[in-house]
Amino acid sequence: MQKFKDAREAALALRPDEPVYCFRPEVLKADARNFMASFPGKTAYAVKTNGEELVLRTLIEAGVSAFDVASPGEFAAVRAVSGDAEMLYMHPIKSQSDIRLALEKYGIRVIVVDHEDEITKLSRVTRALDIDPGTLTVFVRIQTKGHAAYELSKKFGAGPANAVELCQRLHRMGHKVGLCFHVGSQIEDPDTYERALASADWVRNRIGFELAGLDLGGGFPAEYGHDPRAKKLDMPSLGQIMSRLRGDINEYGFSEVPLVAEPGRVIVARAFSLIVRVLLRKGRRLYINDGIWASLSDSWTGKITLPARFIPDPAIRSRNGNEETIAPFKVCGATCDSVDILSRPFWLPETIDTGDWIEIGHIGAYSLSLRTRFNGFYPDTFVEVSTPFDEGDAPQGFASLETMAD
Repeated sequence: MQKFKDAREAALALRPDEPVYCFRPEVLKADARNFMASFPGKTAYAVKTNGEELVLRTLIEAGVSAFDVASPGEFAAVRAVSGDAEMLYMHPIKSQSDIRLALEKYGIRVIVVDHEDEITKLSRVTRALDIDPGTLTVFVRIQTKGHAAYELSKKFGAGPANAVELCQRLHRMGHKVGLCFHVGSQIEDPDTYERALASADWVRNRIGFELAGLDLGGGFPAEYGHDPRAKKLDMPSLGQIMSRLRGDINEYGFSEVPLVAEPGRVIVARAFSLIVRVLLRKGRRLYINDGIWASLSDSWTGKITLPARFIPDPAIRSRNGNEETIAPFKVCGATCDSVDILSRPFWLPETIDTGDWIEIGHIGAYSLSLRTRFNGFYPDTFVEVSTPFDEGDAPQGFASLETMAD
């Protein structure tokens, strides 16, 4: 992998017509270690967020030893980088054959359910493999209420009363039983964890036995940009969220229960940026060589404003407009699909033109894992850069900066 000081140096050296991922391993290590130091329990990185081999290897180097996995592909990806990393099978809905693969081939002993039929599948496999139920920790996932870029309780989770029944059934079967929840991806309400802990406490007080663990899932928000035309969410920093979370854990009496978190976005978001090229400027529209079917689906479905930095092509000698004037540009993707238009604008100098590059920051989460081969476009070029995205020149599109808010 070629190495550069920053994305600007990479763009001017490579003059790429294809999108280029800029990987920052030291940023990834720092953010992983920061989370592990802040959370009062086990950190299990959510592989779905970004399961690239270079990411998983870097996390192992940073000291991450547990991973939240959801499929045979993710089992194999983790095992390829570590022979002894712990895997937690935290997808609530699973095929019976995948459960058997997890338990038999990969030795996974932590799993989740949210329905009676999932318990039945698990029971069939443990009996067939003659596995002692007491060696399995089974988490029962409960529904939560909150606000996030992606709500997950619409699809997963048992209601509190049903969760009590599931816990009691598993306990009678001889399993170690825990509770878990997932408040959604990129939470938008700092009260979300407190409400989820209250629900978990309600269930715990009715099951009649001690919990083997509490898994708080993910949802910890990464920092992105802000469209100044929209109302800015008043979200605390990760440190403030963690401080409040520790207080809520103590208040609800979970401090003596083994705790697990499944962070993804907050760990890997800042580790990548993306260099894209402007294929065409059409008024206030920019057509770039990436889009929602490649690296930028998160800015469409999650309506996230991504920070963007202008990298002018020095070959363009004549420009129109004032480079000091920052304006919103509608961004269209590379495919011939008319849906391929980002939900949020890029804020860039009005002098940007066809042939220039843009560095899009903080795209480590869900950019690589969700990219497709639609229309034959598939970004897969990587370079390593040493300068963190937010330590370079001020990104014009990072609209949360004070200069943009005024």
